[in-house]
Amino acid sequence: MSDVTILAPSPTLTVTVEDHPQGSEIHVHAGGQGVWQARMLRRLDVPVTMCCVLSGEIGRMLQHLLEDEGITVVAVEREGRGSAYVHDRRQGKRIVIAEEEGDPIDRHARDDLYGAVLHTGAESKAVLLSGPAGDSTVPADLYRRLTLDLRNEERPVIADLAGDRMRAVVEGGIDVLKVSHEELRSDGLVSDASVPDLARAMRRLREQGAGAVIVTRSSEPLLLLDEHGLIEVSLPRFEENEARGAGDSLTAGVVAALTRSETLRDALSLGAAAGALNVTRHGLGTGDPDAIAGLRESVQVREIALSDADAGMPQGRVSPDGLAALAETEES
Repeated sequence: MSDVTILAPSPTLTVTVEDHPQGSEIHVHAGGQGVWQARMLRRLDVPVTMCCVLSGEIGRMLQHLLEDEGITVVAVEREGRGSAYVHDRRQGKRIVIAEEEGDPIDRHARDDLYGAVLHTGAESKAVLLSGPAGDSTVPADLYRRLTLDLRNEERPVIADLAGDRMRAVVEGGIDVLKVSHEELRSDGLVSDASVPDLARAMRRLREQGAGAVIVTRSSEPLLLLDEHGLIEVSLPRFEENEARGAGDSLTAGVVAALTRSETLRDALSLGAAAGALNVTRHGLGTGDPDAIAGLRESVQVREIALSDADAGMPQGRVSPDGLAALAETEES
């Protein structure tokens, strides 16, 4: 049994060309959101099971790469095109040579994947729902149904999603939602990255069903809104080497702490440290656990008190009747 079950519908085979004194160096790894989260969890010594669909030749390669990293893989195998990319980073910047999202996951494979998550998740301390390689890979409603079916007071369900998939898990009543301010802006939920604007959006997400909402703001302090109110979490800034994967490392750090019975507010300090260290590295979802533990000591947390006009802090999940009452109040 693993402490964490991750839904990672379509892992990506990554091929990256790096500069080398004797020519070029080619790196082949498993990648994608769920993989980067799983990799950081393993760095933090948390056993992980990944439920995924592995397609064709790419899928067979991914299975070996994932297992070599100590990740338990529960795979639905099928023929077809898997997700993959080839990037050239020899000049210091990522140049896309080729990218492929892979074939959409058909109904039969989705049913098998759904069953795998329910089965393994029932034995885990936490379940993490991550996104697929492409928008058309799986329907968003799969996430809503999984959120409903996985809910258990003793096993938190965490989602790191945006767009239709974010709205789906919120409707399902997700325990913890992590999203970036850029994603909220893309979804039309905020107009800027100001704390009052973000707090209002976070409040709406809680009213609609999310238990707690974490919003990252690039290099700015992240925010958490829960039943106790709003807090800001900050760390020293580092020279950025690779921004991708930092948010996934943050999510993984939070989940790792939750499996050790820490409160969400305490868990954020581990997540913030893991995310901050990741931006200094080439490898996505990587970081030395001792360095992360040391950084955690420098995390700063402060309460933010906003007026009712700015944010109107909720005191818990709001029922459908409560939402109707709020709508009537706003109309009047």
